[in-house]
Amino acid sequence: MVSFPNAKINIGLNIIGKRTDGFHNLETIFFPIAVKDAVEIVENQNALNDVIFSSTGNNLNLRDDDNLCVKAYRLLKKDYPQIPSIKIHLHKNIPMGAGMGGGSADSSAILSLLNKKFELNISTDKLLDYALQLGSDCPFFIINKPCFATGRGEVLSEINVDLSAYKIMIVHPGIHVNTGEAFARLNTNNFSAAGELKQQIKLDIHLWRDVIKNDFEVPVFKQHPTIKEIKEKFYNDGAIYSAMSGSGSTVFGIFSIKTITADIKFPSHYFSQMV
Repeated sequence: MVSFPNAKINIGLNIIGKRTDGFHNLETIFFPIAVKDAVEIVENQNALNDVIFSSTGNNLNLRDDDNLCVKAYRLLKKDYPQIPSIKIHLHKNIPMGAGMGGGSADSSAILSLLNKKFELNISTDKLLDYALQLGSDCPFFIINKPCFATGRGEVLSEINVDLSAYKIMIVHPGIHVNTGEAFARLNTNNFSAAGELKQQIKLDIHLWRDVIKNDFEVPVFKQHPTIKEIKEKFYNDGAIYSAMSGSGSTVFGIFSIKTITADIKFPSHYFSQMV
């Protein structure tokens, strides 16, 4: 059984304040985009291992036991021991460590595939609970519709954001931004006000540039000027709105279908895709 888990972008990301558990409360819009991986599960007839994992595409650079797809299988296996041994194959296209949620998307796809293939009859609410155990943004990929997210990103409510009249260009320059370091560089004396983003997203898209921001951009752009240059290039090339996704380093530009040209060029070693 095969699935094609898609990435996401963050439209706006406001850090509201620090929590007593050491994490931060945030507000963001998760928006699904058609940049996809492929993941397949098949029952393993030679069950010497509980799960056999393989991958192609981008180099994952981590142990199989640390892969979120494997963790997703073992998470369900604990509560549903009837799940047989399986083989998982992942073709990795979504850039990693890029603020696009690729690993979260893949692991959430495994939860859904196991539920369907082995007729576990797990409800959506329960799948959301399992997904949250894998990561704060994993539940979004169970819903996989535009969502307003609060808390650490796990408190979700669907929101009407329709970008069907636009094209979105995604660019990842291959820079890895450490999320923990990005949080550490935030200006803790200037947190955003709660509730702003939910109102800003309702404005005409041509006003987003002046009001919708990503609080990570200031510290990340200072450390990695190349990422800032991508955003500036998008605006120079006619983007209506551009921002860094999550804690980086992917940057996206939203363009009018009527005005976008095909000659937006970035270095060949960058990951870039129009969706």
